Amino acid sequence: MITRIDHVMICAPDLPQGIEQYRKLGFNIHPGGTHPGRGTHNAIAFLQDDYVELLAIRDQAEQLAAAGRPANQDAGLVDFIAAGGGIRYIVLQCDDLTAEVAAMRSRGVDVSDPIDGSRLTPAGQQLRWKAAVPGPGNPLPVFFIQHLTPIGERRNQVPLAGNHPNGVYTLERVYIVTRDAEADAETYAKVLGLPRPPLQRGTVIMSDMAVFQLGPTGLGVVQPYAAGPAADALERRGPGPFQALYRTTSMGAAARWMQEHGMPPLARGVRNTGELAMFANPGDACGAYIGFVGPE
Repeated sequence: MITRIDHVMICAPDLPQGIEQYRKLGFNIHPGGTHPGRGTHNAIAFLQDDYVELLAIRDQAEQLAAAGRPANQDAGLVDFIAAGGGIRYIVLQCDDLTAEVAAMRSRGVDVSDPIDGSRLTPAGQQLRWKAAVPGPGNPLPVFFIQHLTPIGERRNQVPLAGNHPNGVYTLERVYIVTRDAEADAETYAKVLGLPRPPLQRGTVIMSDMAVFQLGPTGLGVVQPYAAGPAADALERRGPGPFQALYRTTSMGAAARWMQEHGMPPLARGVRNTGELAMFANPGDACGAYIGFVGPE
């Protein structure tokens, strides 16, 4: 079964610059290593059970060759980054990927077979996983992963896992903007094997949203009803993921860290839960909206 959102993949044109920017946002983020045969490299900021991933192209010729292979998530990466980058994929964690693929296919979902993946960290640690991607019949900005390396070993890939200056400890929700939330939520319901949630009104992203609860994390399919982050993302980039919302132990500490490191004040709003939230704009977060929610 799908147990949670594992992480979001945020694509940037330059990895060192992306690392610097996310450190200004208060994340302890470190180089994560290379993807053999894919021409990419990444950086990782570990939270409790999930993480932030920045990904960039390391070798364009190798990346383009990988993009031409069937059933992979590499196609179109060059164009995506050239158009501004941001959240390219939402990665969903499964406890048994082979069984999940079979279940999706029984619902009529077009999805690849599980494919072996790996990454070599700067310290020489090999991390292994299996992944499956939606096929042309439902080209969604998600893919599915089953980690073969235990989480304790994966946390050891970075010098410091957690204890972020912004107080962030977990991913709360990721939002995908669309022009028709009801219709697209039906598609996601079929893929995820879940009932379609009723629409609710989001007061920070100014959208009507269907939120699928995947363990402790939420996947929101949203349609703007007024000007705001979702409407801006839809106009700039079209449908797709645009915001990741992280829970922090202290909004005030997060804001002070960013101010001390030259970040402009973050936009603020009140969620439909009554909680205060704030978010960094794409220009300050490698093409993504990065939100924060928690006590002041």
